[in-house]
Amino acid sequence: MNDPSAFLTVPILQIGGTGFSLGEVLAVALASMLVLCVLLVWLAARAATSRRQAAEESVRLAREAEARMAEITRAQAEMQGRMGTMAEIFSTRQAELNKAIGERLDGMTSRLGHSITEQTRSTHENLAKLQERLAVIDTAQNNIQPLAGQVVQLQHILSNKQTRGAFGQSRMEAIVADGLPMGGYTFQATLSNGTRPDCVVKMPNDTPDLVIDAKFPLEAWNAIRAAGEAEGGDAATRAAASFRRDVEVHIKVIAEKYLIPGETQDVAFMFVPSESIFAEIHENFEGLIHRAHRARIVIVSPSLLMLSIQVIQSVLKDARMREQAHLIQHEVIRLMEDVNRLDDRVRKLQGHFLQTGKDIDQILTSTEKITRRGQKIEALELGSAEAALPEDADQTRAAASTTGKLRLRVIDDE
Repeated sequence: MNDPSAFLTVPILQIGGTGFSLGEVLAVALASMLVLCVLLVWLAARAATSRRQAAEESVRLAREAEARMAEITRAQAEMQGRMGTMAEIFSTRQAELNKAIGERLDGMTSRLGHSITEQTRSTHENLAKLQERLAVIDTAQNNIQPLAGQVVQLQHILSNKQTRGAFGQSRMEAIVADGLPMGGYTFQATLSNGTRPDCVVKMPNDTPDLVIDAKFPLEAWNAIRAAGEAEGGDAATRAAASFRRDVEVHIKVIAEKYLIPGETQDVAFMFVPSESIFAEIHENFEGLIHRAHRARIVIVSPSLLMLSIQVIQSVLKDARMREQAHLIQHEVIRLMEDVNRLDDRVRKLQGHFLQTGKDIDQILTSTEKITRRGQKIEALELGSAEAALPEDADQTRAAASTTGKLRLRVIDDE
């Protein structure tokens, strides 16, 4: 026990079945401390390296920040320069815009003044014309009294049923006869079912005919007008019901008699001889309009009938034009042949004129030579007769030949 080394070998720790002495425990502790020291030294070196790298990274970032700040400063300077340029451009554009607006305002002011002047002059002219028309109206008022008497006579005529029917028939016939050519219509024609409509209009392209009826019932209408003048509510209601019933019956009669498949159109015209009655039907008897449409009956006033006749006339004219299209085409072909023939003759005449111009130039050349010879003879500058006679003879023969050619050309042209 007095030996210290023996003390170190004495087991002091038992782990499982293995015992550990003090020396072994101290050795393990020493080794652990050495490892811990090495680890601490490595960690310190690693921290120093990290600090150095962080310092380098901060320096790099600072340099990049300085570079970016320099770029931002340069971009800011460029932006300021561009903003200055844009400000100059805007000021220039604003000046130009102000100038253009000023010019336009001046032009508008001038035009407005001119327009006001023209309007004032036009107003004075219109006032003068209005005064003239007022004078005409005053003159017309003096003729109203005789016209009122004529209206009373017309009312007496319309009070008679037969006379009234003849009046509507005559108005319809006048409109049709004025708008369509002869042969394009027939009055009081007999259909296949034995009925005789007031007018049958011939349609083009072998299509069925159009029927026009002029027997509009006006008795109930006169009752409505009489009830309105008497201001009787029940009487007006009864008259309106009677008028509606009469017109419905007339629509039914037209549809049953005059709408014949294959012979007449699938619609027929019911002629109303008065624009006021036509307007009253559309305003206060809308049910009659719908009933007529369902029955394929078109209620027409004098103006609508006139318009329809004009449309039919245009259709007939187009049909006649299509029928005559081949004749027109043939005539156009013949016209083109005549034009080509005329072009050939003009070209031949142009060639004759060109040849005539050449002959005239040769004649002028000969006449110039003859004139110079005459001048020499007059000035006694002529040479020997032996040398001159052949040349004069040649010139004379050339002139005679040219004149003969020209005479032949003129005869050929004739």
